[in-house]
Amino acid sequence: MTYQEDDGGVVPELRMRVEGDINREGGDYLKLRDGEGDEAYDGVGGERSCLCCWRGKGVGYWVKLALLVTCVGLLAAVCIKWVVPFLMEKEVIPIINWETRTFSTPVLAVLLFASVALFPTLLLPSSPSMWVAGMTFGYGYGFLLIISAAAIGVSLPYFIGSLFLHKIQGWLEKYPKRAAILRAAGEGNWFHQFRAVTLIRISPFPYILYNYCAVATHVKYGPYILGSLVGMVPETFVAIYTGIFIETLADASTDHHMLSAPQIVLNVVGFCATVITTIIITVYAKRQLKVLQDEPLLS
Repeated sequence: MTYQEDDGGVVPELRMRVEGDINREGGDYLKLRDGEGDEAYDGVGGERSCLCCWRGKGVGYWVKLALLVTCVGLLAAVCIKWVVPFLMEKEVIPIINWETRTFSTPVLAVLLFASVALFPTLLLPSSPSMWVAGMTFGYGYGFLLIISAAAIGVSLPYFIGSLFLHKIQGWLEKYPKRAAILRAAGEGNWFHQFRAVTLIRISPFPYILYNYCAVATHVKYGPYILGSLVGMVPETFVAIYTGIFIETLADASTDHHMLSAPQIVLNVVGFCATVITTIIITVYAKRQLKVLQDEPLLS
């Protein structure tokens, strides 16, 4: 309706929509809605139209998904049949043989420890060293070697970064959105910092960069080192598994025989489980980081 104000102005027409509905308990009631917002109404009709649209798009979606899975399967088959044996014979096996002939096990352990401890400080990836640790020492000793070396690897950049505190803070100010997650780790009490550092380590944030940026967020060393080690556990086991898997393929290529059906099934299932678990943990960590930013801080 429209009506005239005292000063001569005209108020726009306000259209109201009256809807009848029946309460589940048996009582009737009325719904009043703005008539101009009918297109935004999410009633039964809206739900049905959305469902129909979803079903209409669902066919194309599943066709694309099937094509994607088929292409990935064919690519994996080609890699397993020709690419992987070629790389194993020309690259991986010669390196493993050279490593075995050149270094004894104690010397190799020292070299791997040093590389995992020092490479992050030099902004170099330490994953290949972790793979070798998995191939050589397995899950038990390999994990102890990697995690003890990683404690030094995340500590050195933390203390070195304190020498360039103002430059690092200036860099964080240039990227406020990314820096907001890091700054959340330096706020709150000890447990808040520990939890935030753990989630950052699990999330896909660059591992090497955070080693230097952590000190600029005023996170304490205690929760930083403990959160880093706990957050690196999934990555460490994935690296060890990758090394063992590479060794299995290398052994099969050296003996010039294919893996047996149970071995193939176990390796494929193990690889898929590792990938799926890593994705789930990463997604969970990213969501928890967002929740952590919105939580009230406790001093």
